[in-house]
Amino acid sequence: MAMKFTTLPADPKLPLYASDLGAAWCADSKGWLASLEDGSVDLALTSPPFALLRPKAYGNKIEDDYLEWLLGFMAALAPKLRDSGSAVIDLGGAYVRGMPVRTLVPWKFLIRVCEELGYYLAQECYWNNTSKLPTPLEWVNKRKLRLKDPVNPVWWLSKTPWPKADITAVRTPYSDRMKKLLADPGTYYTPKERPSAHAISDKFAIDNGGALPSHLLSLPNSESNSLYLRAAKTAGITPHPARFPSGLPEFFIKLLTDPGDLVVDFFAGSNTTGFASQTLGRRWAACELDRDYVIASALRFIDDAGDAPAVIEALRAGKRLLFAP
Repeated sequence: MAMKFTTLPADPKLPLYASDLGAAWCADSKGWLASLEDGSVDLALTSPPFALLRPKAYGNKIEDDYLEWLLGFMAALAPKLRDSGSAVIDLGGAYVRGMPVRTLVPWKFLIRVCEELGYYLAQECYWNNTSKLPTPLEWVNKRKLRLKDPVNPVWWLSKTPWPKADITAVRTPYSDRMKKLLADPGTYYTPKERPSAHAISDKFAIDNGGALPSHLLSLPNSESNSLYLRAAKTAGITPHPARFPSGLPEFFIKLLTDPGDLVVDFFAGSNTTGFASQTLGRRWAACELDRDYVIASALRFIDDAGDAPAVIEALRAGKRLLFAP
């Protein structure tokens, strides 16, 4: 996706940068959500700072305050969603301070957002980060009392029981075994009744272009040489410390939206969601409170890492940027 940028005059009422399909703001997300048009959002897809026990560089809340804080954003989002819209929230877990037991915050959030704010749980999904290190150090590595935990709950919430979704848009490649079966069904499998008395139809051997995915999404978070990281290094800035892999937003954008739909991320971080939306032809809007993170996220839209210093310098000087194909 070739993108060129143009420098524009500063204007605090406008986004820091924009493309032909979307824009990124530096603002308090709750107030920013209130500014969106009611019923305009097809998909809100975000990864809020997690309910960790100690504050981190990217501004997380500790557990005691976390639930009320996050529920406030979900209340602000509700009127902005279309009736067919969805909200996908990637939530990480944590341990209770000083004990090898897990916090219940992700599940408390799920119950309260549904029972108090009226969202529906369309489906509980899970992201298996296949490259995650064995943490926390104390309970997994040092004392060896708990198992490695590479899985984040990802709650797919909806405004009504019938959100827009098309699972055929996220089919996965067939296994080699399935490919052989499709090529010659009679040789590899004969349909018959199972012990449960469930009959298997002979129509199973139809090539539908891929297999139906499960709600367990196995995606490594091992980005090491992307244009974003190379550009950050060239510009001498630190990348966002808690990025998720592009495959995660790409999956839900394909599943839950059509080209031209609006995708928003109100904890945008490095704007993985906005860039994935741009790549897939969706309109997007991103908001992040930390100005340095918003500035760095613009590096996702450049063509060449060599452009990074000019982009960072312009944004730090208060200019705005327009990216265009």
